Amino acid sequence: MDSLAGRRDALARRYPRWVPMALHERVDAAAAAFADRPFVLTDELVLTYREVVDWSRRLADGLWALGVRPGDRVAMIMANHPEFIPLKVAVSRVGAVAVPLNFLYRTQELSYVLRQSECRVLITMSGYRGLDHLAMLDEVVPGWRRGAGDLPSLRSVVVLPVDDWREGGEIASVVEPRAPGEAGPAITVAGLALMGDRHAGATADLRVDGTALGDILYTSGTGGTPKGVMISHDATQRDAYASALTRGFQDGRRILFSLPCYHMFGLVEGVLAALFVGGAVVPQLSFDPVTFLDGVARHRADDILCVPTMTVSILDCPARDKYDLGSLRAILSGAAPAPVWVWERVRDELGLSEIVTGYGMTELGGATTMTRPEDSLEIVSTTVGRVKDAGVAGLAHAGGALAEYRTLDPRTGAVLPPGAEGELDCRGSTVMFGYWGKPKETEAACRDGWVRSGDLGRVRPDGNLELTGRSADLYKSGGELVMPKEIEELLTRLPGISQAFALGIPDEYWGEAGVVWIVPEPGAELTEQRILRHCKDNLARFKVPKHVLFCTTAELPTTPTGKVQKFLLAERAVARLR
Repeated sequence: MDSLAGRRDALARRYPRWVPMALHERVDAAAAAFADRPFVLTDELVLTYREVVDWSRRLADGLWALGVRPGDRVAMIMANHPEFIPLKVAVSRVGAVAVPLNFLYRTQELSYVLRQSECRVLITMSGYRGLDHLAMLDEVVPGWRRGAGDLPSLRSVVVLPVDDWREGGEIASVVEPRAPGEAGPAITVAGLALMGDRHAGATADLRVDGTALGDILYTSGTGGTPKGVMISHDATQRDAYASALTRGFQDGRRILFSLPCYHMFGLVEGVLAALFVGGAVVPQLSFDPVTFLDGVARHRADDILCVPTMTVSILDCPARDKYDLGSLRAILSGAAPAPVWVWERVRDELGLSEIVTGYGMTELGGATTMTRPEDSLEIVSTTVGRVKDAGVAGLAHAGGALAEYRTLDPRTGAVLPPGAEGELDCRGSTVMFGYWGKPKETEAACRDGWVRSGDLGRVRPDGNLELTGRSADLYKSGGELVMPKEIEELLTRLPGISQAFALGIPDEYWGEAGVVWIVPEPGAELTEQRILRHCKDNLARFKVPKHVLFCTTAELPTTPTGKVQKFLLAERAVARLR
């Protein structure tokens, strides 16, 4: 019976009890049940569950031969190439900690995270969309090609040749035998597998604790310097299972996405969630609406992962009607709010019946709340849903919910009464251990099992979360506290305004002055005077911004997952108003 209730019941019966597993154990278990089913689908390559397991074993034995041991960090600079998944599984199989990095980092950022994570091995693609990662490494770790860099922790580099790059020189796919752990020249991913063949079975008897540290995931940097969030194998899997259960995944679900797998969104909601129903993922290297639609039609995807800007681009794509989207039934569009008209168009123009959004953060192990496919579009547009149902993977005292929320006074940290607006505080079995190498930041964020989110909101009586802003976004102008979310919601209701971003910048007279960045709708005629008049007519005087600045959507500084980086908007505002 293909109903949401029937699918949820089937999934719950498939997993009658929860057993913490390391990532590779979970993949092995899926392969035992779905060996010949496709797991990774791309235009060039299809990998079955069995093939992912076999490839990951060769790569894991190769990592062991490079000297990787349980607890070591293995950094990965990898877009959504099909190799990402067997490499990620291989890191788990050797008992190491995966450190997937943002592949858009520039030299200074890359230098920081490589040193801060103290990685032993780096697996990197040769480049990505004009970025030359190997040239950046030449600056960060001179001598890395010969295995003799100035980064003490880094012993080996493994390269995935992509695009126009050709192996040669000191990087080869065929390597000379070397003693396990012996430093040597950089090799390719193919060379790593060959090295594993020479040490076949080296990791076969390793046992990895599923509750141990599995990933160090660096925050996307919407507020400045990234921090390495420490997450267990078990945490991300519980979150993924909860997504499959909450959304009512059918057997064999196919999920298409271009969101990067180094981020929780792509990793948990795509790769890991599909595991629990023997599904497949269709990872794409970057977002383009035509490529996205072609992928849905070509691989018969029935689910897509997006952020709202992607969703709107798909809806507005002139070539949309050329593609057969008959297989598509579901969408998860999160990471930012979207007005109800977006969801109405998704329903009416794409014909999707399962429309959900959600909320979470890396520190919480991924998305902890989600609307349900059966929820009204009003709930999807005004809330980020209820805490996910996790069943046997959830909190027993909370009826199987994945997590619990409460609110705190953002200034004093005092716990507020139920339903009160404040800073969201979360606890559950998916939250982080802390920040790698940052005890002070860990102490500030984690208290007695609760993790402070930095987001402002409230839990409604119906259990749905409403987000009202970021505590870090709050600013004081003339001694009065201003909440940017209130200004942004007011302005986006004004005809002609597509997006609005309010923030504070230093000001000698006011302490902080309010600035609002406006993205006009195409063809709209907007003026600073009109916008300020609208604010003055609807807001207390101290909340009215002092400055109005205009930009296009393309000019907004965003992370790869679509989040606007307000700290960069603040820097630009200061520079423009100087």
